[in-house]
Amino acid sequence: EEGAICVDGQNINTFTQRSLRDAVAFVPQRPFFFMDTVAENIAFGRDFSREEIQRAAEQAHAMEFITRLPKGFDEMIAEAAKNFSGGQQQRLAIARALVKKAPILVLDEATSALDALSEQTIKQALQELRGQVTQIVIAHRLSTIEDADKIIYLEHGQKVAEGNKEELLQSCPGFRHMWDTLSHGSVREPSCVT
Repeated sequence: EEGAICVDGQNINTFTQRSLRDAVAFVPQRPFFFMDTVAENIAFGRDFSREEIQRAAEQAHAMEFITRLPKGFDEMIAEAAKNFSGGQQQRLAIARALVKKAPILVLDEATSALDALSEQTIKQALQELRGQVTQIVIAHRLSTIEDADKIIYLEHGQKVAEGNKEELLQSCPGFRHMWDTLSHGSVREPSCVT
């Protein structure tokens, strides 16, 4: 199949590399942090005001732990961010992506290593962003993508079906089997992209 990838209706071939990078914010599975302050790690070398950084932290539900830090946004992040939990690191990475104000947010397995409570907090933050940014979520955990507008179901790297959860449960035997199995047991989950 042929087609075009568009951002806000504009073919990406018409973008400069810089403008395309500016249009996308990325949250990796294992974010990288500098040994610097929380604020500098959210800003990621870009010139944002403290208010912009704080707003992004609020959107990412990171303020609940940042405000408890002795120095708040001026708290230093240790090597490998060992002074923050996995859920806190992910919320800081989401704040870093959100402060950029890009129209597209890509999350690559952003909740895969988190406990259920941390995952729920991040899901809530993403739910609140609906309609503000396009979210592309790459996930193995079905709970991460169950509320998505569109799920692309893959098997062995190939697209098998697409639709929301209810549509796929009705029309895609592989998705339905995976959903039923994972609702009652534990197996390795195939990739889902939303």
